[in-house]
Amino acid sequence: MPLVELNQVSKRFRQGDETITPLDRVSLQIHEGEFVSLMGPSGTGKSTLLNLVSGIDRPDSGTITVDGTEITQLSRGKLADWRAANLGYIFQTHNLIPVLTAYENVELPTLLLKLSAAERRERVELALQAVALTDRADHYPRQLSGGQEQRVGIARAIVAHPKVVVADEPTGSLDVETSEQIQQLLQRLNQELNITLLMVTHDQHVASIAARRLTLDHGTFIETTSKEYEETRT
Repeated sequence: MPLVELNQVSKRFRQGDETITPLDRVSLQIHEGEFVSLMGPSGTGKSTLLNLVSGIDRPDSGTITVDGTEITQLSRGKLADWRAANLGYIFQTHNLIPVLTAYENVELPTLLLKLSAAERRERVELALQAVALTDRADHYPRQLSGGQEQRVGIARAIVAHPKVVVADEPTGSLDVETSEQIQQLLQRLNQELNITLLMVTHDQHVASIAARRLTLDHGTFIETTSKEYEETRT
């Protein structure tokens, strides 16, 4: 059974007198532990797709099911609870709160969960350890490099042990060397922790780190799959 399943999903937006339809009856299945990258020209609906999978937005038609829960049927309140417990989001611009330390930024998602203080502390420490930032836990964003900020953002995305993590241009604002470090980190989290990742990128090299690669073109997914990935699925 797929972990994430989109079935005949459409999404439309009004732009003045014009109706824009970036996604028109698209279907997609993502299995647990997959690392999927998504490319495509600007305006093809890549970020829209991430927002639909993460429950930030709702489709106009079709269904989206994550780990057996049809999120398109959830009320606004239940959707917020579901998102807190099941979804991690990695942003391009980190979106860290400047007055909070790295530890406190990572801890934020756990405050929405029914966890004891000890359980929260354990999860935050494990997440910081996973991104090799335990020595920066007490630092504020202004005291961190761009790569370290993004690693804090990644730790925040995985701290709640989500079913799926979506990443929107996670290396887009980084220099080449730092981008390589983040790419290696994402691969390691996928391979060692079995984290399911759906990543949007405009960079062909970054897209190639995913075992399964999709291009969204005129509402259709074109798939490129590595030989190694094919062998694991047969």
